[in-house]
Amino acid sequence: MSRTPFRISFFGGGTDYPSWYKHHGGSVLATTINHYCYLTCRYLPPFFEHRFHVVYSRIENCSTIERIQHPAVRTTLKYLNLHQGLEIHHDCDLPARSGLGSSSAFTVGLLHALHALHGQHPSKAQLAQESLHIEQNLLGETVGSQDQICAAYGGFNHITFGLNGEISIQPVEVDGDRLHQLNRHLMLFYTKVRRTATASEIARSYVPNLVKKQHQLGMLQALVDEGLKILVNHHDLNSFGELLHETWQLKRDLGAQISNAQIDDLYRCARAAGAVGGKLTGAGGGGFLLLFVPPERQATVRDRLHNLIYVPFQFEGSGSQIMFSDRQQPDTQTNQAIAPSQTFVHAIPDRDSKD
Repeated sequence: MSRTPFRISFFGGGTDYPSWYKHHGGSVLATTINHYCYLTCRYLPPFFEHRFHVVYSRIENCSTIERIQHPAVRTTLKYLNLHQGLEIHHDCDLPARSGLGSSSAFTVGLLHALHALHGQHPSKAQLAQESLHIEQNLLGETVGSQDQICAAYGGFNHITFGLNGEISIQPVEVDGDRLHQLNRHLMLFYTKVRRTATASEIARSYVPNLVKKQHQLGMLQALVDEGLKILVNHHDLNSFGELLHETWQLKRDLGAQISNAQIDDLYRCARAAGAVGGKLTGAGGGGFLLLFVPPERQATVRDRLHNLIYVPFQFEGSGSQIMFSDRQQPDTQTNQAIAPSQTFVHAIPDRDSKD
């Protein structure tokens, strides 16, 4: 059984799409949080008519891999060349299509659990690379490259994307009290606006035209460095909230499906109640509203947004982990918040229309 964290992206979202960063480079500031998706995998005994039993929001009983409806499950099993009977069960703490990287957490967690089932112990870099390959190359989804890395590595990281496909993961080096103070200023609300489209479908409406949004993308990328300076140099934390407000205004201009009248109204109410800034998480269209609110104003904000579901959270630093296995696991788990930086190269296919 694997446990893989969801993530919150603060700055730089949009610059992690290959169609952008392979020409301009990219940068993201993001963290994983202590809400997870769980994947349980076991060999299916040979007493059933079906060979694959897959449980998520649906239940599938299939005789062949090709008949599996879930795209990530079907493609991952094909990629790993697994044809032995399997049972796969998915559970999660938060709803899918909510802007917290749930799809990539699923892919990373499934890869991790299947590798462990076969007695293999993939590194975090391997999990990130394989999930990027499955989602971007094999499935051809219009997704960025931060979610898979966050899910695999965990921690509060500055991720940079090079023109040659080189991806660098640098943990943000600030003391624990500073991160704790930032965590205390953040509030997460479920808007109850469930996206009808996937993140890939929403991104497809604006990613092919990112070249026409060079000004916005350039400013979004610059805010990553500004956010880092605030944290590392111990500037007033309220400035971090003001940057979140600025990045949300810029991101809304990238595409018409990123926000809507209902989301805009919720955000205005939050600001009027004391939120310094915030943003809709992920590709947009619904899901979770992340707000930066000084602790003394949080009760007022919760009161104004009483119709929404408030979700407390803490930063986490472990990334995807195997929580249970009947095969011996080496002690390789590390706290990514203090781990050294790591770099790997992700091969980017030359097909801008799908990136």
